[in-house]
Amino acid sequence: MRRPGTWVTVVVALVLGGVLITSIDDDPAPPSRATGAPPTTASTTPPPVVVKDPAWMRPLGPGEKPPQFVLFSFDGAGSHEHWSRYLALAKSVNAHFSGFLSGIYLLPDDQRARYTGPGHRPGAASIGFGGSAGEVAARVQDLNTAVAAGHQIGTHYNGHFCTGAEPSVGRWTAAGWTDEIGQFSHFVDDARDRLGLHLSAKDVTGGRTPCLEGNWAAAFPAMRDAGYTFDSSQPSDGVKWPTDIDGIREFWMPYVKVPALHKKVIMMDYNLWYQFNHAKNDPSHAEQYTQATLETYRGAYRAAFDGNRAPLVIGNHFNDWAGGAFSRAAEGFMGEVCTKPETVCATYAEVTKWMSLQNPAVLDRYRSMPPAQAG
Repeated sequence: MRRPGTWVTVVVALVLGGVLITSIDDDPAPPSRATGAPPTTASTTPPPVVVKDPAWMRPLGPGEKPPQFVLFSFDGAGSHEHWSRYLALAKSVNAHFSGFLSGIYLLPDDQRARYTGPGHRPGAASIGFGGSAGEVAARVQDLNTAVAAGHQIGTHYNGHFCTGAEPSVGRWTAAGWTDEIGQFSHFVDDARDRLGLHLSAKDVTGGRTPCLEGNWAAAFPAMRDAGYTFDSSQPSDGVKWPTDIDGIREFWMPYVKVPALHKKVIMMDYNLWYQFNHAKNDPSHAEQYTQATLETYRGAYRAAFDGNRAPLVIGNHFNDWAGGAFSRAAEGFMGEVCTKPETVCATYAEVTKWMSLQNPAVLDRYRSMPPAQAG
């Protein structure tokens, strides 16, 4: 039975229409030298690119409030269409966001047997695999473009086994989580070595669990052992500052008031959709759901901005559920909020770095404030 207000198992087909298939040369030939040209002692290695920190990446001054961080994060992160849309939009409003990659999206369908989820048979998963080899290659190019633009790639793990697809992530032992994370890391590093992915497993420092589920006493030790430093899966009542728990920093998914429903819901697209109409794919209400979701985002933002200034997590997917209602809401909100004064649309890594620069006593004062509640 589905539990209202929480993720349930959904088989999500990859939306990959219009993918540009790009050839990857695994062993490019070295550049040729004209016959008789004198050797040179000058280095041909380009100088490293020095990326300057933005002006807000500094300790707060006396009496200064934190920026209002907004963390747009997208589970799955496989659709070429959605990568294209969000990358272009983020560039236009000077925003960074985080894509939580499902590792099996790096496996073509004909290689699905390379994955064995904990307690499951080889090749089984509750979501699709990567499609054709060309689609995987195009996805690698999307990820490379995202990394180069300063966006963060995290993990959404692999098989998306939620309650009902047993053994689900909520039942895995620490050994099961270690196995799942190890396979994700292998898929990433294999794509780096064979397909030219500009990302390695050590660059991935956290993510979000499928369906926001997990036995954290089992999951967190495996995350720590993998070098992960953050998670963004657990709910909080209101918008709350990240909390360090058992060696992992939890960026909370807020329960917030949804004006259209007159009740609180976890502020994630699927949870909102389920509360609107039990996740029935009825596009006739797309505009209504878009506006209701935007109103929810705006209320949560105002509460945090006027209150404790806790980072606001916007959880979403690369999806077109309900006629694309939730994608349009996320795009609309990104377009309006990221240009507001004292507001920064950032990645988890950027917020973590900013927090490390602050006086701990200042952060403790803000953490001690009540979670922000939309009116």
